[in-house]
Amino acid sequence: MIDVLLPFYGDPELMRLAVRSILDQDLPNFRLVVVDDGYPDPTIATWFANLDDARVEYHRNETNLGANRNYARAVDLARAEHVVVMGADDLMLPTFLRTVTEALTQFPEAAVVQCGVEIVDGRGSVVRPMVDRIKNRLTPRSAEPRLLQGESLMVSLLRGNWTYFPSLCWRTDVIRDIGFRPDFHVVQDLGLLMDVLLGGGALALHPRVAFQYRRHTGSDSSVKTLGGSRFDEEKRYFEMIAAELSRRGLHRAARAARGHVTSRLHTAALLPVAARNRDRAAMARLLRHATR
Repeated sequence: MIDVLLPFYGDPELMRLAVRSILDQDLPNFRLVVVDDGYPDPTIATWFANLDDARVEYHRNETNLGANRNYARAVDLARAEHVVVMGADDLMLPTFLRTVTEALTQFPEAAVVQCGVEIVDGRGSVVRPMVDRIKNRLTPRSAEPRLLQGESLMVSLLRGNWTYFPSLCWRTDVIRDIGFRPDFHVVQDLGLLMDVLLGGGALALHPRVAFQYRRHTGSDSSVKTLGGSRFDEEKRYFEMIAAELSRRGLHRAARAARGHVTSRLHTAALLPVAARNRDRAAMARLLRHATR
């Protein structure tokens, strides 16, 4: 069994679509655990009660915990050997759970599984933004599922994180023991992946497209990106992890962290947006990050 954890605070309609996509899986052996972080809509609890599905648990926090602490609470509620911490605006294709189960059957030693992902916009249409075209080019190629690990995988992820956090399936004991770094809120996915790899964990990559990641301007990461805070956080993280990798003698990975090439390219690509908005402060922040 896999526990699908759904920390929620956002658009209720997109959340309902996410839940429906989970309940429509062609592999029915799962548990859905929803953790509502106090979203101000009293109809949500009623909607879940009316689902009348024994696989679904609904929890509501008495106070708003924020994204990272709500993720941690969801993980604390997990009971299955593997978990997916899904975004409340993303969508599983019907084959998602079967796909990750196939990868785990082939590679039982894997600490995390990444399947193929396609991108949808706010209306649910499949799109190919530049950032995702780059991520696709960076993704290791294979017609069959494969196991990746060690410094070569660290180098690949630090050059450009080609994974999609809401689509990752984790071994519960690993994600629970390591946890999310509390001082990071945008790059916590890369931070957790790197901590898993530094602990000797491996990633199983399944090429089948089985998940839809929603990219739209209302998302938390998009707001932080346009505001520049994303890149401030990335800079702090890359400096910290580069020093840690150097101490461990992983010098190729440390160089990749110091270069953080795709992070800087992403910043450069946003400069025209800041210029059109006549946001000089944002332009200065983005330029510093792109050229440092």
